[in-house]
Amino acid sequence: MARKKAHAEHENHERWLISYADFITLLFAFFVVMFASSQVDKKKAQQVSQSVQTALEQGAQASAQRYVPRGIETEKGKGGSEPVADKPDSRKAPQGELMPSLKLLNEALEHEISTGKIELHMEARGLVVSLHEGGFFESGDDKVIPGSFPAIAKIAAVVQDLPNPVRLEGHTDSVPIHSERFDSNWELSAARAIAMLNLMATKYSIPRSRCAIAGYAETMPVDSNKTAAGRARNRRVDVVILNDQTLVDAKLNPPPLPPQAAPPAPATPQKPSPIATPQKPAPKQ
Repeated sequence: MARKKAHAEHENHERWLISYADFITLLFAFFVVMFASSQVDKKKAQQVSQSVQTALEQGAQASAQRYVPRGIETEKGKGGSEPVADKPDSRKAPQGELMPSLKLLNEALEHEISTGKIELHMEARGLVVSLHEGGFFESGDDKVIPGSFPAIAKIAAVVQDLPNPVRLEGHTDSVPIHSERFDSNWELSAARAIAMLNLMATKYSIPRSRCAIAGYAETMPVDSNKTAAGRARNRRVDVVILNDQTLVDAKLNPPPLPPQAAPPAPATPQKPSPIATPQKPAPKQ
């Protein structure tokens, strides 16, 4: 008996769903990969941004500490800060050249240091001897008190035994001054530095060629000007014995010379203008 012919297979009209599902799956995977990549990029960009910001902040802070005075914050915040001179940094201080002089002065000036008339510290630029106003000057005056001569003689003896140059720096507090002699703290600070220079040169034979003076007024305080004790510390003359490295830096980086005016160009002689010769009148016809 012949087998019955198989029925024709029913045509499937929903096969497009398979392709559509595959397309949706691939599209979903694509967006997942893109999202993950964008998150990694953001994280990397944030890390790079933080690294650059940290480097810039640290570099700016180091530059400011090296070249300009620091400031102490007041109750007003950073906007109300006042400049304070750089404190000595033991990591930068020269540990060989001037250390014997520091030890010698600490022993010789023990009484003046204990009474607060003198402070000694080492800085990167050299040995700094701070002479406070109370022990060396009358208030508002630049005349050195004779009673301070023995202490100055001990300092001068150390300076005489060294070849290093000396810088005399005058400082005041922030209280304005206006007297018959001085119109401002700038004049007072410079006058006190000059008075100390003249005393060391004339009485203790320190060559003036080894010395330099500077007047800073109230711009380089070592303490706050809001208290009487702080103002007393700020009124001082610093005797700075410069170290060898400071000399080397000064020789390697000399200050730029002022621009010189170009010599005037030589005047070029001008040819005399031709003189018009009178013409003879035409003969009459």
